[in-house]
Amino acid sequence: MVRRAEPPDGGWGWMVVLSAFFQSALVFGVLRSFGVFFVEFVAAFEEQAARVSWITSIGIAVQQFGSPVGSALSTKFGPRPVVMAGGILAALGMLLASFATSLTHLYLSIGLLSGCGWALTFTPTLACLSRYFSRRRSLATGLALTGVGLSSFAFAPLFQWLLSHYGWRGALLLVSAFSLHLVACGALLRPLSLTEDPAMGGPGIQLAFLLHHGPFLRYTVALTLINTGYFIPYVHLVAHLQDLGWDPLPAAFLLSVTAISDLMGRVVSGWLGDAVPGPVARLLMLWTALTGVSLALFPVANAPTALVTLAVAYGFTSGALTPVAFSVLPELVGRGRIYCGLGLMQMVESIGGLLGAPLSGYLRDVTGNYTASFVVAGAFLLAGSGVLITLPHFCSSSTSKSQDLVIEALDTKIPLPKEGLGED
Repeated sequence: MVRRAEPPDGGWGWMVVLSAFFQSALVFGVLRSFGVFFVEFVAAFEEQAARVSWITSIGIAVQQFGSPVGSALSTKFGPRPVVMAGGILAALGMLLASFATSLTHLYLSIGLLSGCGWALTFTPTLACLSRYFSRRRSLATGLALTGVGLSSFAFAPLFQWLLSHYGWRGALLLVSAFSLHLVACGALLRPLSLTEDPAMGGPGIQLAFLLHHGPFLRYTVALTLINTGYFIPYVHLVAHLQDLGWDPLPAAFLLSVTAISDLMGRVVSGWLGDAVPGPVARLLMLWTALTGVSLALFPVANAPTALVTLAVAYGFTSGALTPVAFSVLPELVGRGRIYCGLGLMQMVESIGGLLGAPLSGYLRDVTGNYTASFVVAGAFLLAGSGVLITLPHFCSSSTSKSQDLVIEALDTKIPLPKEGLGED
């Protein structure tokens, strides 16, 4: 395979963007809309909210904790077969979930099996996309991740309609059929070889670099805090609205309103990430702080107008932080380490995905409402935005990636190949 000196910033990269668009829709679009099933599972299995919340939390945690496996397999075999295998696992998990007779079955099928499938699809696809783009990375990532917003807009009312006509078992069968399209997404991925790849060393050297790399570790802590509160509205907002007296269908439709705003936020943020000079981390901090504030204000709103306004604000800011979150990582660790870096980061931040929804459900069971749940979720995001301020050159007006990588590698105090400290 011919090695490129620089990413093409286009070409087949746009097909990778298309693949990532549908892949993000079929992974996180489904996860975000799964709150529609939440009320059905509580009623069907007569369980507490905290126990039911573990279904999506296990799925998110397995997807993120298993990301290093997807990264390692993609490094060895390329992203195409790995993502295709992940699509089969994700569909199989949803298929088996339709036959569940207890929450344990749902933990194993949706949480574990589908979660493993998502782990093999999301990280390899985003890492592959990051290697195809440099100057347009934020925009390409933003366009790819608009699939989450569009699918959330479509899936929330669609899933509610499927539940009302086919019940939760029939609805899960159809979600399984949707998930099988991840195989086609994987077929579009073409591996790209860059001249800098040999200089990055093997997985062991890259892992040692990352574990001694202060900015990477702080960034991982920040995203773990963000991840703890990020998914709470998509798990418990429908239930919160029903506590306020909303009917199920309008409550699900509000998730669609959030998804439209999320879509706009991703595109705008992707464009700003490439257009605004200075570190992308500053934009990430801004969007994260605004998302935390909007989450904390949800319990204050009771009128439909106020709830819709907050849903639009939350959707825009939470969508805006996503593309820049993935764009910051290559600036910190380099394109050659993106597979290993993204996999390790997602594994650590899985702690937040695992604990967030059950903590929210526990607070609901203890207090009798979702006030504390949304306030605590907002506090986690605000804490994450505070950690982002500590990243290198956060307050500078410009950034030199290659110089930063040299300084950061020297700070690790571990033996690195001389060429590994070269220009990214």
